[in-house]
Amino acid sequence: MNTVAEHIADFLKEYKPFDNLTFQELSDIATNIRVINLEKHAVLFQNNDPLHESFYVVASGVINLTTIADAEETIINKCHEGDIFGLRPFFAKNNYMMTAKAREESIIYAIPIAVFRPFVANNSDVLNFLLESFAVNSRHTKDSVSSNGKLITDTDFLDQQTEMQYIQSLNYNNSPLTTQANHIIKDVAILMTDSMVDNIVICGEKNHPIGIVTNADLSSKIATGRYPITETIDKIMSSPVVTVIENVSLAEAQLLMLKYNVTHLCVTKDGTSKSAVKGIISEHDLIVAQASNPGVLIKEIKRSQLPKDLKQIRDRLSDLIQNSIQKNIPISHVSNIASEINLAIIKRAVELSILDLGSPPARFAWLSIGSQGRKEQLLLTDQDSILIFEDVTPEKYREVKDYFLRLAKRTTAILEKVGYEYCPNGHMGSNMLWCKSLSDWTKQYNNWMNTPGENSNDLSSIFFDYEIVFGEPKIEEAIENVIFKNAVNNTLFFDFLGNDALKRNSPLSFFKKFIIEEEGPHKGKFDIKTRALMPLIDGARLLILNANIKGIQNTYLRFKQLAITDSKNAEIYLSCAEAFLTLSKFRTVEGLKNDDSGQYINLREMSKSDKEKLKNALTPMKDLEELIKSKFQLTQFS
Repeated sequence: MNTVAEHIADFLKEYKPFDNLTFQELSDIATNIRVINLEKHAVLFQNNDPLHESFYVVASGVINLTTIADAEETIINKCHEGDIFGLRPFFAKNNYMMTAKAREESIIYAIPIAVFRPFVANNSDVLNFLLESFAVNSRHTKDSVSSNGKLITDTDFLDQQTEMQYIQSLNYNNSPLTTQANHIIKDVAILMTDSMVDNIVICGEKNHPIGIVTNADLSSKIATGRYPITETIDKIMSSPVVTVIENVSLAEAQLLMLKYNVTHLCVTKDGTSKSAVKGIISEHDLIVAQASNPGVLIKEIKRSQLPKDLKQIRDRLSDLIQNSIQKNIPISHVSNIASEINLAIIKRAVELSILDLGSPPARFAWLSIGSQGRKEQLLLTDQDSILIFEDVTPEKYREVKDYFLRLAKRTTAILEKVGYEYCPNGHMGSNMLWCKSLSDWTKQYNNWMNTPGENSNDLSSIFFDYEIVFGEPKIEEAIENVIFKNAVNNTLFFDFLGNDALKRNSPLSFFKKFIIEEEGPHKGKFDIKTRALMPLIDGARLLILNANIKGIQNTYLRFKQLAITDSKNAEIYLSCAEAFLTLSKFRTVEGLKNDDSGQYINLREMSKSDKEKLKNALTPMKDLEELIKSKFQLTQFS
């Protein structure tokens, strides 16, 4: 071994995952490594470049990993000595998703993937380190964990998106082509050609898989003349076939393909070769799955031209949510991603309406209110919104308002076609009551907050949960300032909100039994929205406004922030935060199962343990009720 390769092997053995290899293995790898000298600001690869045949280790210097967001280059991570980056070619077929640029003069080791792959496949520790780091984005540093090098993936800047993407289940061919071992190669090749597939599973008794033949086998074993076309198919099949269970995740499928160096996986009923074939997963299926990640969905939303395009994307979001929940991705994590995709859909609906109507005559802001305003809309519930346009001269007011009403009606119509039903209470920007100038909205909030009793008929607490979707951020900021200015020492307003928060009937009886619907279409079911979620939502809103904390609309985050600012009651707030996530998950699962809002839970279909978990999530509500009663003088509207 030459001295350069020996020096490289000595360097690599200090960092993970190379410390799991023998020195001889490292030496064999090192002889194939290419040393790259990068000048300051030199680019190794950039976003959307075709994948390289190597991945990289920083020998010296610093490499910045950057991405472009909103026309600005953003540094996602900095790779220092011993850090690994550029792993995308190991796991994906699509192009790079970020740029690697030298921050200073740097030396990089380029390790050919073809050379390194056998060592990965034969060493589970190396394989697990690479896959876990890529699929789950765990970061290991030499400083924080003894002898561990830091591994930077090409998707670290999409932590939440990547985790959902790689944990989600795969769609695959569930009608695979099969044959028996004694069939002739020529006949099987004709069958594959006629069926337009690149693989066929060879089955034994009871349709159990014993092997697989792909186009690559036909090319390497038949076209080269190694076997005559008159032989039986078992002579050229790859055996044993690599099998997986149904609902295998993208990450798991990638791991197995990498480990066994195969391009196809056979899906069986129990995940072994001792049960019947259910489907086949190809490398192409993995590529398609990666194209369904949240970032790609948002890009597709921006390119959409028709409501049906947006509806298809929203349907895919529902699948993504369902798969993520099945894989136990935290509900708060799922909510963040779903909220951004919902937001992008609504924003695109506004943009398409503007394309139809022409440029707006004044600046404006479209605000989502209610569940989307709180970033809690996982299911396809009804739409809630308001539209605020800047003040204009009196003579222009009617013309300007007419434009924005038309804009709002077009937008809500598009959203209705996507699957967001119209709000039954009319809380939408297309309602002339909720489409008006900033001055009119300022008067509206002043009236609501300073004389709540006189305006209680049209005062809904959802108007205090808002998120800007499209338009001028300063308009949203102006509304926020009006709200918090009126909230200061406003005993009457908090008296009203406090009573509103406590008006819900208890979810449990005196004997700790669930209070269920006694009549109507949902008779015998538990109303998880009204009896469980709304008291938490209302309580969090009341307390966050009273604490004068701006910029936090989400119920879970409101309770988390309250735990910081009011440490004396931190335990109550944290319990409420966790309860809200648990209840939200129950509602989401119910809604996905029944393709509805998930408001009514069928307790008869729940397991004993789930009922107990649901009941435990209701426990903090009593403490929250007592806390509200102690903080506010709830007399005027009692």
